[in-house]
Amino acid sequence: MRQWIIILGLAAFAPLPAVAAELNADTINAANFAGKFPVEEKISPLAIKVQVLLDRAHFSPGEIDGRFGDNVEKALQAFTEANGMTAGKVLTPEIWTRLQQVATDPVMADYVLTDRDVNGPYLEKLPVKMEDMKELKRLGYTSAKEALGERFHMSQELLAELNPKQKFDRAGDRIVIVNLPPDKAKEKVTRIEVDKVRQTVKAFGKDGALLAFYPASVGSEEKPTPTGMLKVVSVDANPTYRYDPKYKFKGVESTKPFTIRSGPNNPVGSMWIGLSQQSYGIHGTGDPSRVSKSDSHGCVRLTNWDVERLGAMVKKGVEVSFVDGKQAAK
Repeated sequence: MRQWIIILGLAAFAPLPAVAAELNADTINAANFAGKFPVEEKISPLAIKVQVLLDRAHFSPGEIDGRFGDNVEKALQAFTEANGMTAGKVLTPEIWTRLQQVATDPVMADYVLTDRDVNGPYLEKLPVKMEDMKELKRLGYTSAKEALGERFHMSQELLAELNPKQKFDRAGDRIVIVNLPPDKAKEKVTRIEVDKVRQTVKAFGKDGALLAFYPASVGSEEKPTPTGMLKVVSVDANPTYRYDPKYKFKGVESTKPFTIRSGPNNPVGSMWIGLSQQSYGIHGTGDPSRVSKSDSHGCVRLTNWDVERLGAMVKKGVEVSFVDGKQAAK
């Protein structure tokens, strides 16, 4: 990890040699800043706690995976800016104190599996090719673990590490999950800024305050994202996806248009925020681990839970500006 990003550590814990017995609800809830930075490649209680607190504050780290990566850097910088502190990607005692004020209740909790969690229904397999997706009645989840991970904003790997030997196949079993209280009512968004270089989305209120932040996948060489100013023209939950051969996506051989039905694993996920340039929008994805780490097909791709949050705060007519790094609002 870059030397200048963050100075973090664990209070009362030795450095974690690997994902070990220390990784449980108690150690995560008790994790504290102590000036030493844990190894990026390994899951740490402090990293999980930081990610959960950022998520609760609507400064999304993307998928909560227990590691300090680029998306955590971006979220910390946005949180710092929004709270009037010196902008940067370094966690100081002042920032850590402010972050903990987001919520005082535990960041991890127990959850009891229900019949619906266990039984789904779930897809036996999600097709790789778009052409094969059009045959499915719904693009649902493939397993209880995938569904639970998305509901609690967690990576499937972290969910499994916190619940060793759990197969998520028996109603009544108790598991450890991220504790995400219901979202409080948020001020309506009046402007959205998409940074094509930094791969981020910022949502601003009428007074110019930064209300929310999200890491994003923004465009590709194959299909670049628009430039300039667009507007929101629609907000649709559970959208279908229509493929047009003129898109000429790699790996899609169909010469005729086709429609893929709705569901969280639909190519545009669980929410579509349509923009005033045809075929472009802000949408979700069935693969949250790749957000801000892979290209999109020209649109702006967020995790499903992030785009659902954004969709609840916007309406038709909201301005969406596309900027290139240095043009971004401070």
